[in-house]
Amino acid sequence: MEIYNQLADELYEKSKSMVNGSQFWIGLAGAPGSGKSTLANLLKTRLKELFIAIPLDGYHYYRNELGQMKNSSQAYLRRGSPFTFNSQKFYNDLAKARKSRTGIFPSFDHHIKDPIEKAIHLSTDNKIILVEGNYLLLNSEPWCSIRKLFDETWLLDIPIEVSNDRVAKRHVSTGMTEYQALERVRQNDDINAKLIAKESFFNADRIINFCV
Repeated sequence: MEIYNQLADELYEKSKSMVNGSQFWIGLAGAPGSGKSTLANLLKTRLKELFIAIPLDGYHYYRNELGQMKNSSQAYLRRGSPFTFNSQKFYNDLAKARKSRTGIFPSFDHHIKDPIEKAIHLSTDNKIILVEGNYLLLNSEPWCSIRKLFDETWLLDIPIEVSNDRVAKRHVSTGMTEYQALERVRQNDDINAKLIAKESFFNADRIINFCV
């Protein structure tokens, strides 16, 4: 947990030197299962009301929206891939919040398998804003425009086989058989993880090795 304590200490010291009303925005990227939400929760425990996390997962297209797509069967199969997120709305909401320093954002429930609207409330009391998501450091639009909204970008770097194993266990916990979970990882999560690794390293201000 040394890296967690180091990051928490750094952010706390930064918050003390910030002028009234200012905010520090971090974009945290990483493969599915790399520990983004875990790191966010650990930082929240230490930084409390100074800190808030906004997840890209809240911008998954709803399952009924996937069913209306031309390639609906592929969209269901590849849910969690870049094209299955409402990335333009994500950009618009973040850009608006950066200007106003306030906003209301959705979260995501892996058991419900759909977003939960109006679950996260950003206020001017929050000085450290961590936006976390798989694709924040990709090179294509609108991801590269989203990247420009952050003061600093972080990438969680763990072996793909470790993150894949975590995702498979998460799939099982939400109702899949072990075989279904491993197939889901093979057909989707592993592909996404390799895309993230290929494009994200050069766009990160900080590479973090974080395993819990």
